Amino acid sequence: MKRVKVLLFATLRDYVGAASVEVEIPPQATIRDLEEHLIATYPRLGIVRNSMMAAVNHEFVADEQIIPDGAEVAFFPPVSGG
Repeated sequence: MKRVKVLLFATLRDYVGAASVEVEIPPQATIRDLEEHLIATYPRLGIVRNSMMAAVNHEFVADEQIIPDGAEVAFFPPVSGG
């Protein structure tokens, strides 16, 4: 298992009740795997399941990205503008 720090922004922070959490994930876990783990732990995140954006160590990544050990993973809610 590897440990990662997860940062949560805006409404995601409200859904979880914290600005960050530490999570243990399997060695080959992807962003999608981490999202599923977080949704299982914090079901309100399921509201934005398919529209969260993720960054690993300050770089936006796809859902298939494998997360390195000790990474900082940030999740952002959907954004709209006008």
